[in-house]
Amino acid sequence: MSRRFLELLAREASAVEFEGPIIQARAAGADAATVEELELAKVDALKVRALLKRRARREAELSALYDTANDLAALRDLDAVLEAIVHRARQLLATDTAYLTLHDPARGDTYMQVTDGSISAKFRALRLAMGAGLGGLVAQSATPYATADYFADARFHHKNHIDEAVTEEGLVAILGVPLRLGQRVIGVLFAANRSARPFLQEEVSLLASLAAHAAVAIDNARLLQETRNALEELSAAHRTVRQHGQAVERAALAHDRMTSLVLRGGGIEDVAAVVTDVLGGSLAVLDDLGRPITGDVGELDPGVFEAAQASRALGRTVRRADLLIASVDVGGEPLCTLILRSDDADERILERAALVCALLLLFRRSVAEAEGRVRGELLDDLISRPGSPGLADRARRLGVDLTAPHVMVVVRHEGQRERAAFWASSQAALRHGLAAGRAGEVVLLLPGGDAGAVAQRVAAELSASLHTPATAGASRKSDVAAAYQEARRCAAALIALGRTGDGASASELGFVGLLIGDVRDVPGYVGSVLGPVVEYDARRGTVLADTLAAYFGSGGSPSRTADAMHIHVNTVTQRLDRIGKLLGDGWLEPERALEIQLALRLHRLGHTSPPQTVGPDAI
Repeated sequence: MSRRFLELLAREASAVEFEGPIIQARAAGADAATVEELELAKVDALKVRALLKRRARREAELSALYDTANDLAALRDLDAVLEAIVHRARQLLATDTAYLTLHDPARGDTYMQVTDGSISAKFRALRLAMGAGLGGLVAQSATPYATADYFADARFHHKNHIDEAVTEEGLVAILGVPLRLGQRVIGVLFAANRSARPFLQEEVSLLASLAAHAAVAIDNARLLQETRNALEELSAAHRTVRQHGQAVERAALAHDRMTSLVLRGGGIEDVAAVVTDVLGGSLAVLDDLGRPITGDVGELDPGVFEAAQASRALGRTVRRADLLIASVDVGGEPLCTLILRSDDADERILERAALVCALLLLFRRSVAEAEGRVRGELLDDLISRPGSPGLADRARRLGVDLTAPHVMVVVRHEGQRERAAFWASSQAALRHGLAAGRAGEVVLLLPGGDAGAVAQRVAAELSASLHTPATAGASRKSDVAAAYQEARRCAAALIALGRTGDGASASELGFVGLLIGDVRDVPGYVGSVLGPVVEYDARRGTVLADTLAAYFGSGGSPSRTADAMHIHVNTVTQRLDRIGKLLGDGWLEPERALEIQLALRLHRLGHTSPPQTVGPDAI
């Protein structure tokens, strides 16, 4: 009969089938001793069966654990490793859910990292302080804990937010084991049921074994990720260094090209050509006043000049939209600004180009200052020692022809002396003239015939350069010393008349010019003020000038004028209308009226230009 039990064990029969031999023996009328012996044999067989089942289950668990270890070792991504651990834990223990928390060294607690089978958002966002709840106790003590009914278990420090999350998830039985690396706990692995369930010691051991493999896998995945990140950072750093090296080499080659151009006598236009050849796009170079020296990038808004100011302050290129702006200053004063329109360009090359352009401008300024000193010394000699020998030869060597018509201009200003002197010397060199700078004024001798126009242009341009009003007086006298004195008086008269920032010659200052001029051109003054009336009287035999004198003499009263001239008041009105047409609008304004009265007195004294020849239509 014992053989029957061995056969049952061999074919892994169910426990109920082990009652069969006993039932058969009783049916066959076996005695009590035989039945008892069969009962004992059955008990031994069931024991063997249970042992075999435990060993088979243990073998299956070990096999599953081995497969899990292999799977974890094959994974490289940390998130994938964590998800695989939780999923295998749920499968091995056949629980409703499994989850894993990791330690947060910064906050000193553990946080939910990954779950499998979870349905509660609050549970997935749970954080467990050390010692709080089952998970906090496992993390703090590094010891596995299991409970068949979490809420009825007083071993754990229950927290409201933890219990609420566990309730929302519907968990009852929970098993937690530590994830350990040496003596350090890096997290907790859980398996949980939504119904009461006691966890056997074998299940605790199984989950602990999985946790041991998982901790190593997590550490390996983390180390691999850190190694990967380090390699990527090294690779990125290598690319950056290589790109930087290439950019530096490219900038050095461009700088060598620009330097070579300068040494061969090239100018700013040549440097700009190198920049556009290397970087592409379009480039403009602006001077200290923001005026283009070369190139064109279209209309510039005020923000570009703010960016140029920022570039000078920072000492590097500033980007504004699709414009790269590099500006250089000397002593706080802007020297030049390079504006490159390009979507992507090497800023180093533009910065080096800006420095090269600045050096070229400084060199030009030095040359201009040296030449300006020579021109200034010659102009000083022409003013203070006009008869000195060799002045004409010195002028000719500077490209100045003293025999040609020239205009002497004296400009009063309150701006920076060095800036004004540089501007004057540049103008003199550009226009083949002479210039000298003094405290508070600039003196120029420039080719030209219209003294007033030259004075107005000089005043406007120097005012723009200095950012402060500059007042210019001019004279066309052939005697340089006399022209200088008259030009100075003109500038002083303009300031006295409240015309600061304007420019004029003596002939444009009316009777003031008559007073300050060295040669009193009285007929010329009378002709300029009263000429149309005098000529009309000469052609037609009228007395408009006398009527005008009587009108002013009677205080501007037409009736008293009529009485003084013994004519009808309507005749006075007609003559005044004719005078108004001849002299133009505004002849009765106070300043103009004063000049007309002075011209009338000079006319009566005989200071009148000869009248034009009377034509055939004269009366």
